[in-house]
Amino acid sequence: MSTLKFKLRPSPVLPEHRPLYKISQVLLTLLLACRSNRSSLLRLHLFNWALKSEERRQQLVVASRTKRLDLVTWGFDPMLANALTYARASGLVTANAKGYELTDDGELFARELLSDNDVLVVEKTLLREIGKSITEAMVDDASKEWSLQ
Repeated sequence: MSTLKFKLRPSPVLPEHRPLYKISQVLLTLLLACRSNRSSLLRLHLFNWALKSEERRQQLVVASRTKRLDLVTWGFDPMLANALTYARASGLVTANAKGYELTDDGELFARELLSDNDVLVVEKTLLREIGKSITEAMVDDASKEWSLQ
């Protein structure tokens, strides 16, 4: 009879699946790209989706300049939901019926991230470039184009 032996080894976790990485992205997004440091879940998913590739980031830059989101749809990431849950539990964001808002502690954390020039460079560059120009109205207008087939 044959036997199988397994050796437990650590496996690397992609940075985008690490809760602290995602939480940091959300906090920076709320601080740099959202009016009053608050956003709907739908808009947070848009930013999360855009941050995953250069092509998507450029689409967001174009949208910020034209004031129109010409996207058919964008992705919804379950890791974002996990990050928001952890951020709420840690007192970094609050949730209400309209979405999420940065707390004072969350803003402090985000400002610490901003002061470190070696972390989340791509994210900070994009969010500073587009500023608060991607509005909830733009996201709502884009999502109204969606339909179930």
